[in-house]
Amino acid sequence: MILTKKISNQIKRFWLPIILASLAAITVAACNPSNFKSTAAQVPQLVNSILSDPKTFNYALSSEVPNIFSLTYEGLTNQNPITGEIEPNLAESWQTTDDDLGFIFTLREGLKWSDGQALTVDDVVFTYNEIYLNEEIPTDTRDVLRIGESRALPNVKKIDNRRVQFTTPEPFAPFLQILGLPILPAHILAESIKTKDQEGKPIFLTKWGVDTPVEQIIVNGPYKLERYDTSQRVIFQRNPYYWRKGTQGESQPYIERIVWSIVESTDTSLLQFRSGSLDSIAVTADYFSLLKKQEKQGNFTIYNGGPTTVTSFVLFNLNKGRRDGKPLVDPIKSRWFNTVEFRQAVAYAIDRKTMINNTFRGLGKPQDSPIPVQSPFYFSPEEGLKTYDYNPEKAKELLTKAGFKYNAQGELLDAEGNRVRFTLLTNAGNRIREAMGAQIRQDLGKIGMQVDFTPLAWNTYTDKLANTLDWDASLLGLSGGLEPNNGANVWNPEGGLHMFNQKPQAGQKPVEGWEVAPWEARIGELYIQAARELDEAKRKEIYAETQRITQEYLPLIHLVNPYSLSAVRNKFEGIQYSALGGAFWNIYEIKVTD
Repeated sequence: MILTKKISNQIKRFWLPIILASLAAITVAACNPSNFKSTAAQVPQLVNSILSDPKTFNYALSSEVPNIFSLTYEGLTNQNPITGEIEPNLAESWQTTDDDLGFIFTLREGLKWSDGQALTVDDVVFTYNEIYLNEEIPTDTRDVLRIGESRALPNVKKIDNRRVQFTTPEPFAPFLQILGLPILPAHILAESIKTKDQEGKPIFLTKWGVDTPVEQIIVNGPYKLERYDTSQRVIFQRNPYYWRKGTQGESQPYIERIVWSIVESTDTSLLQFRSGSLDSIAVTADYFSLLKKQEKQGNFTIYNGGPTTVTSFVLFNLNKGRRDGKPLVDPIKSRWFNTVEFRQAVAYAIDRKTMINNTFRGLGKPQDSPIPVQSPFYFSPEEGLKTYDYNPEKAKELLTKAGFKYNAQGELLDAEGNRVRFTLLTNAGNRIREAMGAQIRQDLGKIGMQVDFTPLAWNTYTDKLANTLDWDASLLGLSGGLEPNNGANVWNPEGGLHMFNQKPQAGQKPVEGWEVAPWEARIGELYIQAARELDEAKRKEIYAETQRITQEYLPLIHLVNPYSLSAVRNKFEGIQYSALGGAFWNIYEIKVTD
């Protein structure tokens, strides 16, 4: 989601991307085989698809998905999608400093860029000090590096030719994971940081746009760009200088070429996959039954990674602020939305099991927490997390207790006799989300609420959420990893993703009378406390408390966690499917067997 450009970037950075275009993965495999038949006969290749063109080849300035960077760049560390462990990547090892205020990393020997130049500690220091931490560079990456209440930034310095030290202003438990940020080439980009344009801005800000000749894009990942044809395809070829080796010392990756075909829709991809010309497709609920019947005949396997790390939820606009003297939310509605019993009643009134059975074809589970079930910090219902199983009578009881009442027609009224009616927004064109919204409208109608469900064009929708802030309720999704701090910007009251009570961000028109509830402030404080705590058991208890509060006060009313499903041709050897990484997270060691 793009609320403003800034918030769009933050959403896509902090949540691995993105507020979702759908509640299932949207990257699928597709290609017109006639374009690549001769190539496929010569070299091992993988054909995937994307639903739109990449917007930039400059990682620091990237704010969009899809993008090329998972194939083209690596950082010092990496999170294993199977185990969740943080593993060495460009760094071969690290050690914690004696004061627990940072790490010293040792780079692998012999690292090279795709042009054959050495990748050194100087590249690491340049990437952080001159790009990510440089206030002249408008990169949202800087936000994930801010630490604690002061939002201070780390210090990065070279120790010697292979070692680099990162120092933080206070203990910061998520730091190792964050250091998976891509390392960028100093020998190519340093001059563009120093050189300024007529406005005094670094020309880096226009460096490596999608019109850049692909041979000028220098990378350190398993693949480099070979070709980009606008609105048609992106082609990658293996990076001959990539650092990983196989068990016999052979160069990796094994797949010579990757093709991303740019397609109009997931329906187009489905047709092409069924015709036998595709390598893989993300399987959504409405495709599953059809594809499952063709699994043997089509020589593919449908992988099920269990629940995704996606969250889906309804949220109400709790913002009590005003712009130019006008309330952002109708004061009558604002009183409803800021009544916790109202939000709890909505949670009890939504029939999530029916939603799973009808909309998701049984391929999902109820969701009760903003932290994914795979995370070691997830607090489960079995451990005491409050849940809201479908109970419309309990919903009505809560509403009556809060001063609401029913008229003879069964319509819900507030204490002043106002009919409870509000608008629920989501993004148009997302069939699963539109089906969810239609059911929510029906479910809430059963407890007397009139819901005007209104899907909007994406840009209009996100502008309301992030800029104009004039909306009632929204149906939304976020995708995240295992580390809760990735979502700290959602829970920090001043964060760019604090959507349920959004404070205007830098450059936006101010709001008067913005208030933060005590429970809301407490969640933000706990996220900072948890990031400071280095003992994992103590961190778990802190995050458990955040989940207790979020489930009691329901700033986000969570709905369904769909399963992560992908269909992959059986010609690929070495697939280790996971909800966190998908089918090709270990692309460097996957082989084509026919």
